[in-house]
Amino acid sequence: MTIAEVSKKFDISADTLRYYERIGLLPPVRRTSGGIRDYTQEDCNWVEFIKCMRGAGLPIEVLIEYMELFSQGDATIPARKELLVEQRGELARRIAEMRAVLNRLDKKIAGYEQWAPKTKEKLRRPAD
Repeated sequence: MTIAEVSKKFDISADTLRYYERIGLLPPVRRTSGGIRDYTQEDCNWVEFIKCMRGAGLPIEVLIEYMELFSQGDATIPARKELLVEQRGELARRIAEMRAVLNRLDKKIAGYEQWAPKTKEKLRRPAD
C-alpha cells in the first residue's frame, strides 16, 4: 500500500506516518525501486497498534521504548509486558477519573433539568 492509502485507511496524515517512521515508532517501511513507501500488512498492523495506543493516551516516548524492546527480540518479552502493565494501570486510573467527572456532570445536568421547568414558569407572561 502507498502512504496515501495507509493514511486514508487509518485516518492519519502522511506527515504523521513519516514522523512515526523517522523517530523509530514505526519500523522502516520497504520502498519501491522508485523510492515510494510500500506498506505491507505487517506495517499496517503496526500503524493500527500505534494509533490504538496513542488514542488511549500512551505517550510517544513509551511507544518508542516498546518498539526498541521489540526490536531486541524475545529476551525483552518480560520488559515489554511490564511496560504495558504499567501503561494499563495509568489508563485505568485516567478512566476512573473520567468516570468521576462524568458522574459529576450527570448530577449537574440533572439539577438543571429539575430547575428548568420552574424557570420557564417564572418567565411566562400573564395572559392579556
